[in-house]
Amino acid sequence: MADFSGASGVPGVPGGEVVLREVHDSDLPVFFRQMMDPESVRMAAFTAKDPTDRDAFDAHWKRIRALPDVVNRTILVDGDVVGSAAVYGSPGEREVTYWIDRAYWGRGIATGALLALLDAVSERPLFARAAADNVGSLRVLEKCGFRVSGQDRGFANARGEEIDEVVLTLEG
Repeated sequence: MADFSGASGVPGVPGGEVVLREVHDSDLPVFFRQMMDPESVRMAAFTAKDPTDRDAFDAHWKRIRALPDVVNRTILVDGDVVGSAAVYGSPGEREVTYWIDRAYWGRGIATGALLALLDAVSERPLFARAAADNVGSLRVLEKCGFRVSGQDRGFANARGEEIDEVVLTLEG
């Protein structure tokens, strides 16, 4: 795994300079607020059972921040916390995930953040999953070099039902 302890920036993004850095404790209340936005939660689909459960949120972040093989980063734009990005999972099955505050959608920030994360994490293949109707996320992943490699169905807590999802792969 690449060492990604410092910050990394992607200049030239229409929404401002995108920078990734280690997650700070002070980022967590911002992430919690972002993850309670109903439209964002619906679009992400595969979320916590109860996104308003702060204790579960805190326990989740405590657990994943303690795992040595998880790369968690805060996404900043012009110094503002606008989301998070991560790589997690077992070798050969590692996945990327990201969350962008809805107020920043459509500005190229997710693409810039994911490109910075991919530049820092050299492992391949990497996988990603998105709800089949999450056109924005699918577009971001494809811009970053991921290609559709399968389809799946899974229970989406945010929608209360099984939905179609797309599996994507980024090869070496």
